[in-house]
Amino acid sequence: MSDSQRWRQLDFRLLLIGQTISQFGAQVSGVAVPLLAVLVLDASPAALGLVTAAGTVAFTLVGLPAGAWIDRRRRRPVLIGSELARAVALATLPLSAVFGLLTMTQLIIVSFLVGVARVFFDVGYQSYLPSIIGNDRLLTGNAAIETVRASGQVLGPGIGGWLVATAGAVNVVLMQAMTSALSAGSLVAIRTSELAPDQSPEPPRWRTEIKEGLVFVARSPSLRAIALTSATGNLAFATAASVSFIFLVRTLLLSPRLIGLLLAAGSVTAMAGAALTPLLARRFGSARIIWLALAATGPLALLTPLAQPGWSVILVAVGTAAGEFGQIVYAISSLSLRQRFCPPQLLGRVNATMRFLIMGLFPLGAALGGILGELVGIRATLLIAGAIVAVSPVPVYLALRGVRDADELHADRQAGSTG
Repeated sequence: MSDSQRWRQLDFRLLLIGQTISQFGAQVSGVAVPLLAVLVLDASPAALGLVTAAGTVAFTLVGLPAGAWIDRRRRRPVLIGSELARAVALATLPLSAVFGLLTMTQLIIVSFLVGVARVFFDVGYQSYLPSIIGNDRLLTGNAAIETVRASGQVLGPGIGGWLVATAGAVNVVLMQAMTSALSAGSLVAIRTSELAPDQSPEPPRWRTEIKEGLVFVARSPSLRAIALTSATGNLAFATAASVSFIFLVRTLLLSPRLIGLLLAAGSVTAMAGAALTPLLARRFGSARIIWLALAATGPLALLTPLAQPGWSVILVAVGTAAGEFGQIVYAISSLSLRQRFCPPQLLGRVNATMRFLIMGLFPLGAALGGILGELVGIRATLLIAGAIVAVSPVPVYLALRGVRDADELHADRQAGSTG
């Protein structure tokens, strides 16, 4: 093994470690922030919907320009800056609490700023990975990263719920600030050189460059379908997320500790799904598994709103576990397809375009969930969201039916050669 290969392996491990730490903190905070709004600030369904929407609206506002901007820069400094910005924004919450100044308005603003940092990190990270691991190992690399990231989903909610019950929701948010800073440190330690993108002497033509990413996706039948399926699924997820914690606390009468343990038990399958994705792709086909994973697990989302106080809360764990298994397999396989066919000089813009299209309905879903929660009730809102999840695989099934492996997608290969 050459020295460059050894450094690539070490750098990939550093990336894995950093993402494990960061995702663990994010999962802890993912329990703490909604519970902070519900338990400390007494949020209504509409207010909680605003907090959820604020964290994702950045994909709509800055997603496309972020991709064009990232394609003109090395990706690693962008990742480091994004993690540090996320750490600083989150740290303001416990600081405000110390002085008795914490408000719902600040929670919404911090959620928005963290969302902006996430846009730059997600687009940059998806564009940076091929330079670390190489195109021939993308599926394996994505699966490995999602496996260790999913381990944070297993431990994070349970520990987050326990910490909220013992230390308070505000203080728990500080943990994510610290883990984001540690993740930035792991990125600083990476030594694999990253080629600087070609710099045109002309000033940036943002509209033209953004359009190139949009056109590439528009020419690709599979990417169009993946964008529609993912956007529909995110609409449903955001609708459910706006009311799910209220459902768990006020309808199912669960304590923060039990909520964390319930979510952690459901999240175990995310780690299993990530680890099994390469095997499933070989067994069923790297293209077929994209829609099959959702079709097999999506309908089980309808189990969650059927739960009642008592032992039937296990339905929440089953629905969550099935949904996370299917979503992680779908996410890894669809992302690997995109990274494989997209030219490196367009990857940032294509990733940004996909994130823009995929996340564009998320703020709408969050607001819709809050409104539906007020109008038709929490349980009915979750039933509506579950029904949307169940039909979300239809577009990607129609685009990929009859195709077993990604290599058979000639139309996408042609889009990649002309994009």
